[in-house]
Amino acid sequence: MIITSLLDTDLYKFTMMQVVLHQFPGAQVEYKFKCRNPGVSLAPYVQEIREEIRALCSLHFQESELAYLRSLRFIKSDFVDFLGLFKLNEKYIQVTPLPSGEIDITLRGPWLHTIPFEIPVLAIINEVYFRNTQKVPDFLEGRRRLDVKIGQLQGEGLAELKIADYGTRRRFSRAWHEELLRVLCARLGTGDRRPDGSPGPGQFAGTSNVLFAMQLGVTPLGTMAHEYLQACQALGPRLRDSQVFGFEMWAKEYRGDLGIALSDVYGMSAFLRDFDLYFCKLFDGARHDSGDPFSWGERLLAHYRKNRVDPLTKTLIFSDALTIPRTIELYQQFRGRCQLAFGVGTNLTNDLGYEPLQVVIKMTRCNDQPVAKLSDTPGKGMCDDEKYLAYLRQVFDIPAQA
Repeated sequence: MIITSLLDTDLYKFTMMQVVLHQFPGAQVEYKFKCRNPGVSLAPYVQEIREEIRALCSLHFQESELAYLRSLRFIKSDFVDFLGLFKLNEKYIQVTPLPSGEIDITLRGPWLHTIPFEIPVLAIINEVYFRNTQKVPDFLEGRRRLDVKIGQLQGEGLAELKIADYGTRRRFSRAWHEELLRVLCARLGTGDRRPDGSPGPGQFAGTSNVLFAMQLGVTPLGTMAHEYLQACQALGPRLRDSQVFGFEMWAKEYRGDLGIALSDVYGMSAFLRDFDLYFCKLFDGARHDSGDPFSWGERLLAHYRKNRVDPLTKTLIFSDALTIPRTIELYQQFRGRCQLAFGVGTNLTNDLGYEPLQVVIKMTRCNDQPVAKLSDTPGKGMCDDEKYLAYLRQVFDIPAQA
């Protein structure tokens, strides 16, 4: 059994799920799966994937897990009470082999009851695939590569550089994920607070994985994902205002907590048009997840200065396909100019010498309306309704090639 706890997922699934419970409890959605690697055949493993999903749907939250969630300052007690009754329902997910060797996965049902599927299902697909194709994993190579990464992070002048793990969905396996997190905690240090409350030394900031955060005593990290702002295209009063609506509903739920805005659902230019003085002051910062990160960072810092907001009080989070060398480059360009955070995903949790699977599950419909992301990186969006994409580009004034 690959997934043994419903906490084995990213924190932002819980933070978004809480918003859905309180603000959009009746929303109905559809998600679709895609593997971006050409020529990868997953169809032979459909039965194993189905069996693992069936096992996932047998899980419920343990009392110790609920107590941990209740201890997080931004998680509300009624949401934890709801989770105490919650189980994933297999009827909402369909896994179908295709003649091409690919697989089709469709999730369809209430947003509140389908939102937790994404991360564990992707982790299942990865582990099933690699345990069938790499029957004797080269963990020695994985450890060697991890040792190189740690050495790079401990280079001269990098003591203040902190990284976080964002790699649950594309990890090689659960066991490897746990091993590397334990190594990072031991070798980099976790920055545990001193008796006076100030942060201690340490370059490992935490993990998006709630189970491992609980088990290892590190900080769980995350706020919102693309699906949240995509759903707001169908839930808000007007499409053009959907990004603003999403930010306002988030602020209504969290009252200043979890204040990192996702910037790339409609591209950076559209984000900056909507991210006015009010949001500049209200949110603690923004997260980059597509497009050129250096240009993004410079544009965001200029935007803060234009709105008379001191960039030193704001956090820029970088999380798009980071490697350690790229992380160091970004740190060197922006350190001392703002607060910084780096979420490293696949390059941490699936770097053993094999080509990682580029698998995603994206929301494609909400309340029977198409929804989409217009990424700054071509190919990262996922919507097969060309008329809707054209309309969305027109509404947000985005060129067709975006």
